[in-house]
Amino acid sequence: MLKKLIPLGGRAKSLLFTNQSTRQTVAKNTIWLTVSQFGGRLIRAVIVIYAARILGAAEWGVFSYAVGLAAILTIFTDLGIGAILTREASRIGEGERKSRLIGTAFFIKLALLAAGIIIIIAGAPYLTSISEVRHLLPWVALILAFDTLREFGFSLIRALEKMEWEAGLFLFTNAMIVIAGIVALKISGTVAAFTIAYAIGTGAGMVATFYFLRTRLSKIFSHFDAKLVRPIITSAWPFAVSAVLGGLMINTDILIIGFFGTAEAVGFYSAAQRPILLAYLLPAIFAASTFPAFSRFANGEPKKMRALFERTVGVAFLIGFPLVLGGIILAPDLINLVFGEAYRAAIAPFQVLLLTLLVNFPSVILTNALFAHNRQKNLLLFAAIGGLGNVLFDILLIPQFGILGAAWATLFAQILGNLYLWRAMQNIERLPLPGLTKIAPASLLMMMAVSFLSFAGFPLAFTIALAAVLYWGILKFLDEPLLRELTFTLKPRA
Repeated sequence: MLKKLIPLGGRAKSLLFTNQSTRQTVAKNTIWLTVSQFGGRLIRAVIVIYAARILGAAEWGVFSYAVGLAAILTIFTDLGIGAILTREASRIGEGERKSRLIGTAFFIKLALLAAGIIIIIAGAPYLTSISEVRHLLPWVALILAFDTLREFGFSLIRALEKMEWEAGLFLFTNAMIVIAGIVALKISGTVAAFTIAYAIGTGAGMVATFYFLRTRLSKIFSHFDAKLVRPIITSAWPFAVSAVLGGLMINTDILIIGFFGTAEAVGFYSAAQRPILLAYLLPAIFAASTFPAFSRFANGEPKKMRALFERTVGVAFLIGFPLVLGGIILAPDLINLVFGEAYRAAIAPFQVLLLTLLVNFPSVILTNALFAHNRQKNLLLFAAIGGLGNVLFDILLIPQFGILGAAWATLFAQILGNLYLWRAMQNIERLPLPGLTKIAPASLLMMMAVSFLSFAGFPLAFTIALAAVLYWGILKFLDEPLLRELTFTLKPRA
């Protein structure tokens, strides 16, 4: 038995800890980013659920508003520098040139971070009508600093295609947030104590990231090159603006709800949005895993580019369709289970936001494909359509329909932006849209089964498990090629 296990261990090590081929490296990175993002978010979900129940909708809304403000400013303090670092560092080998790129990018980050902190301390008090948020702003500034610096380290790790490193550090960060948060809520039970604990957890993650990368960052302070500042910013600014505008599609709802409504309304919408943001990680993981390969294939290998794109978007739809259809049916049970009966007002916006998954899943991958082709200006227009469209729809719909209007605003804005993305990509390269002839009917049959099980009163966990098995079985029966592709990709090689 031991002799049989040793080769299996060696194969698992080869799959998960070494870069052997494009297919295997993408699979390895996807596995680790899935472990990282979903594992980390699930760990953090423990404290999110606990805090939402302990603090109540109003105080939870105050915290959500404060963290939402930090999230938007985190985008401003990156301005595409992290993506440029990942793209360019993945293309050049080790040496003086890479050291100068890393050092210069780091100092640009510091300058942007300083500006972000000033905005929080000096300007943020005038951006909210929720007075309870204002005394949290110094801690929000610390969260901004810690997250910005940690993400810089993660950008370098992605360039090395060592997502297993990122996974460990992200899991550690979220574990520290959970531990500090539980302690704070047990001792004090206030939103201020919880915010301080959140800052402590993010700070621990930042310190761990820089310690882990200490040898690769040893020359960071001595390799600033002023000549690289302009090329980096020139390459980054279209992506930066698109990232800022794109961030509006996710974070602007909370801010505008807080402007027109109450902290309690923010708390309800935040509860509806949290599971959706977790689901958004799926295409983000695929996109981050395949981005280095997209960057290589965009330079003269169109057949490989098309094949990789079709597989990636196909897998995203394979997962997205059952999530949306099953989630809409089970939304009341899910919200009640996670947040409690007091958050029933979150059910309707949650159901609408689920529909955005079918739009978001392909658009995230399309964004990276365009960026690999250096089409940042297309990304800028896409983000303007989506981001500014979301703000406009929010202003029109929230005063009349409240948090449900915010959910519809997000869906409408994402549809408009996604239509433009597809058109822009087809003008560059005729990338195929994966067929849904087997995924769609399998999802509909699964949805019918979920409806019956839910109506019959079966336990939620049993319903979800049976639905997953049924969906997989139908796809297997229909001989869905993506299942064979996944099996082949993940199969250990001797």
